[in-house]
Amino acid sequence: MSTLITAQMVADLREKTGAGLLDCKKALTESNGNLEEAITILRKRGTASAAKKADRATKEGLVESYIHVGSKVGVLIEVNCETDFVARNDEFRAFVKDLCLQIAAASPTYVSREEVPESEVAKEREIAIAQVQGKPPAAVQKIVEGKIDKFYATVCLVDQPFVKQPEKTVKELLTAQIARIGENIQVRRFVRFQVGS
Repeated sequence: MSTLITAQMVADLREKTGAGLLDCKKALTESNGNLEEAITILRKRGTASAAKKADRATKEGLVESYIHVGSKVGVLIEVNCETDFVARNDEFRAFVKDLCLQIAAASPTYVSREEVPESEVAKEREIAIAQVQGKPPAAVQKIVEGKIDKFYATVCLVDQPFVKQPEKTVKELLTAQIARIGENIQVRRFVRFQVGS
């Protein structure tokens, strides 16, 4: 027995996810009207959709700046997309501005894990191993990997919890943005300036 999918249910799902009306209706139908399950379905599709777009060239985009109140912290970022149409889109611009705020607040050093020098990771691994001396060997590996993941969440922009929605990472927001806009988006580079550092 299937549940009747109402326009209000579709509107509620769309408001929570930002997905298109048809996608929301399909997800609600597939989940038999269960809103939480429909959100999960849309998130999975968004991730799959973003993965398909990951190899597409991103030759357009924006360079955005942000100066924090008091002029003690500033950020300059380049975020690329596929077309100038998207680069001029208000939603894309707002997303890039949010990334500036993230960098100003959380002070990452790298965009992603691939940019972190292996020597830094090895040093953190060494420190983590030294901290867990005396623990059971079975637990050591899990503890060390957990500490390395925390290290990445400190230094890598895409691994950080988003300052406006800490339950999501920047990578999850980027994936959702790719799914919503329908183009590949890449954070190319950023610089964070702070007075006295």
